[in-house]
Amino acid sequence: MAKPNDEGGAQTPEEFAREELRRHREVAGLTQDGLGERIFTTGSYVGQMENGQRRLRPEIAALIDKELGTGDYFSRLSKAFKSKHVEYFAVAAELEVRATAIYEYGSSLVLGLLQTEDYARAVIRGGNPTALDAYVESLVSSRMERQRLLDDPVTPELWVVLHEAVLRTVVGGHVVMAAQLRHIAACVRDHRMTLQVVPFTAGAQGTLGSLVTIMQFPDAPDVVYTEGPRVGHLIDYPALVQRHWKLYDLARAAALSPAASLALTESVAEEYEGCAQT
Repeated sequence: MAKPNDEGGAQTPEEFAREELRRHREVAGLTQDGLGERIFTTGSYVGQMENGQRRLRPEIAALIDKELGTGDYFSRLSKAFKSKHVEYFAVAAELEVRATAIYEYGSSLVLGLLQTEDYARAVIRGGNPTALDAYVESLVSSRMERQRLLDDPVTPELWVVLHEAVLRTVVGGHVVMAAQLRHIAACVRDHRMTLQVVPFTAGAQGTLGSLVTIMQFPDAPDVVYTEGPRVGHLIDYPALVQRHWKLYDLARAAALSPAASLALTESVAEEYEGCAQT
């Protein structure tokens, strides 16, 4: 039976895990800094897990079990969390809504926060050719729901760098691509984001990988999320985060200016519209 929380309602699995982490840590006589040092992170990170700012990740939970002598207790708790997103992206999705600034790079596909429904459906179906329609639609729905964080006119600050290949890769057909690029242009014209496009002429410069996201928070260190086919990695080691920042800055330096990037995006949209008409 679930225990009541401070508001009188039943505890969620996340609330229970946070309370248990704090209780077991204190029983072991460890401060947040002390536990953080033992699990190769920081005391502030432990504090963020205990107050709900960070999810109890399975790999961290396994280290906690080892240091606190709790068997597989926290490992099992970490697996009880439910998410609308695919498993490898779930933690990043939670951090995304807490970020004050998001810096993204995409090399081949439009990033999830900017995808139209038809574009998202084509991408998801392309990666799941034999999946049931209900499964595909559930992923499309969760992706569209993610985009609600852009309804706030102020936060998060969004800076997006796209390789020109993203604009030229036809996903879902000419009509879908025209609408997708018009949507990106509208976000720029509404002052909701800064867009830069790395042109083909930049050559090898400005290449980070398939997808890179850097998130900044008001009271926590920066975090990097990288993604490949069906796998995602969350990086919070300071030296690696700084390395990704340097690569991101190089990509921005190789990219067109925001004004030229908008002009190119709208020009390619016009090309798709012309192809659709013929």
